[in-house]
Amino acid sequence: MRPAICAGPVLAVMLGLGTPAAALETFQFRLTGGTADLETALQRASLLAQANAQGVGDPLELFATARAEYGRLIGVFYEAGYYAPQISVRIDGREAADISPLEPPERVDDITVSMVPGPAFAFGRAQIAPLADGTELPGGFAAGQPARSTVIRDATGTALDQWRAQGHAKAAPTGQAITANHPAQSLDVAITLTPGPRLRFGALQPEGQQAVRPERIVEIAGLPTGEVFDPEDIDRATQRLRATGTFSSVALREAEDVNANGSLDISAAVVEAPPRRIGAGLEYDTERGVKLSGFWLHRNLLGGAERFRIEGMIDGIGANVGGLDYSLQLDFARPATLTPDTTLTIGVEIETESEADFDARRIRADALLVHRYSDKLTFSGGLGLLAERADFGPGLGIRRDYRLVLLPLAATWDGRDDITNPTQGLYASGTLTPFFGSSGTGAGVQATTDLRGYYPLGDRLVLAGRAQFGVVQGPALADTPRDFLFYSGGGGTVRGQPYRSLGVTSGGVTSGGQGFVASSVELRMRATETLGLAAFLDAGYVTEGAFSGASDWHAGAGLGLRYDTVIGPLRLDVGLPVGGGTGKGAQLYLGIGQAF
Repeated sequence: MRPAICAGPVLAVMLGLGTPAAALETFQFRLTGGTADLETALQRASLLAQANAQGVGDPLELFATARAEYGRLIGVFYEAGYYAPQISVRIDGREAADISPLEPPERVDDITVSMVPGPAFAFGRAQIAPLADGTELPGGFAAGQPARSTVIRDATGTALDQWRAQGHAKAAPTGQAITANHPAQSLDVAITLTPGPRLRFGALQPEGQQAVRPERIVEIAGLPTGEVFDPEDIDRATQRLRATGTFSSVALREAEDVNANGSLDISAAVVEAPPRRIGAGLEYDTERGVKLSGFWLHRNLLGGAERFRIEGMIDGIGANVGGLDYSLQLDFARPATLTPDTTLTIGVEIETESEADFDARRIRADALLVHRYSDKLTFSGGLGLLAERADFGPGLGIRRDYRLVLLPLAATWDGRDDITNPTQGLYASGTLTPFFGSSGTGAGVQATTDLRGYYPLGDRLVLAGRAQFGVVQGPALADTPRDFLFYSGGGGTVRGQPYRSLGVTSGGVTSGGQGFVASSVELRMRATETLGLAAFLDAGYVTEGAFSGASDWHAGAGLGLRYDTVIGPLRLDVGLPVGGGTGKGAQLYLGIGQAF
């Protein structure tokens, strides 16, 4: 008999697979009373509504879903402050809760979900104790306020967070009394917390690493062993490890048990990302033609999460102005140098530039310390060397060799909500580079500023603005390296004007200037989930000296198309000259990411 008993279910499964069940003939979802927002929340939470939308027709699956519907919906009512709801889930006229799981329906044609929220409850008593000094519970957790279950959770979480912020890592709720008074339509809540002892950080214990040395993980995390426990220190340690780019996953967890000396060990579970990465880029500009770039990156060069990057670039392929430009850049970065938030970077760049008014070959080397002061603010400073040979002037007949020692300083504030496609926030960066010439030039300073702002105008519109400033003070124009001079025109300054078309002419020599201002305004509209449109107006101004001497300006305007991809929006801009005398007609720009 045993084989015959087993054959029945097997045959049923085979028949079920061979003949797909039909979807529901009718599905009704009704709320009597309550608000539109409550009805929307219930519909979104409904498992049966989801099953109906997906065309589920299997009777067993629908029956199981219907029995789970009660708990799903009652949670939504509690979150809204309704503690006496009436919920009915009927399958072909029978209450789902009354149907025995041992005798499920063989066929399901109709499901009706009907609900009555009942009265909205308010808090009668709202108490959480004890509270840490300075704790401010949410305003909604008070007598007379709507008794939403979410408010209870938020208030409890706030109270626990305050205890943890003061070193009580094991604070936990240890008692609760929640009573619904139906005649009074009130909810009495009394929650008891146990803070536990005030703890200190113990050891950080790396787990899961393969090629990165454990001691380097400890150094990069920078967890303050021996100091009073603070969850913000754990968050910062996690961010430092993630910022290296060496790990695809980082999770810091507190030990279950407290050490005998009152310290709490923390485990750092990491998963290393693939150590090597390659990438390529493509940009197009009507005047400068095609720009090709590529890089090779090692995320863990010496076993201490050091990054080493080699990047090459060829620019000016098919250019209407100038010739081919080449560059090779080598960058090395070592995190947690001197402090956990300080990175040592060493970079070397070799490049050639062939422009309409000069040819230059240069090599630059920099050693910098980059300190991340906060999530948004970064400082850097160090020492650099620059050697440049430039041919410029009429017929490129003037040759100058420049040898400089640099003291580059920089600061960046990045408050954008998204780096590649920001919709709100502010961005500001500034550089100050004193230099001392040993050949070709004297002492001086170059300074630049880049300010950007983004303001949403509703759900689909963003107003973006940018202002750029630059100045060189000290040497004469001819004694300034070409790399330090400013031009305007092109995708990075004024769209609609040819690349580097605006400079100055002094003593019959055309070159960049020692003063520069540019501004851009762009209105961005999201047309669909993946397509966007943009309208822009750019302007630029270049002066011979530090905002003195000969000067000129120009402007451009146009329209753009954006297509969102996983690496950022694909950008296509078409600009026309609208002011100044350097325009040559429509200019086309193609690249990845917003213009700014």
